[in-house]
Amino acid sequence: MVTVRPLDSPDAEQFKAMRLLAADNAPTAIRPTRQEEFAHSIEEIAGRIRSTPTQAVFGAFAGELLVGITGVRREPLCQVKHKATIWGVFVDPSYRGRGIAQMLLAAATAHASEEWGTIQLMLCVNAENLPAKRLYASYGFRTFGVEPRAMKVGDRFYDEEHMFKQLV
Repeated sequence: MVTVRPLDSPDAEQFKAMRLLAADNAPTAIRPTRQEEFAHSIEEIAGRIRSTPTQAVFGAFAGELLVGITGVRREPLCQVKHKATIWGVFVDPSYRGRGIAQMLLAAATAHASEEWGTIQLMLCVNAENLPAKRLYASYGFRTFGVEPRAMKVGDRFYDEEHMFKQLV
């Protein structure tokens, strides 16, 4: 059975390992690079994953093992606090196809809506990442624009689709 909960400081090592796996597995879908992610200390990561009034990071656990992650953040400014951004969705390849990404999205959405009063979610996805685009579309996200050459990996540029979902 897989459970989803907010991450906190004691989860920092597993979170870092998951981000490194994501960088290895999907370098065109994640920022920063493996080298940049590796350079972060466990203390820095513990600070990055701690819930605040403007950010929460969720983990999917199979028992004690972290198998999926995502985050949600928002700006505290009055004119834009109605929306939040989903980031860093990743599920260990050996656990895919079990609805874990949907569970993570549901947890992040519920947090943004219930804790912050968010009424709109945003995200970006590599325009060539068809499985991720299908996932987000199935969850109600719609594309509203494409940023050309948003990411450069090696010698190749990748476009990103900007997507949104209205909650109310």
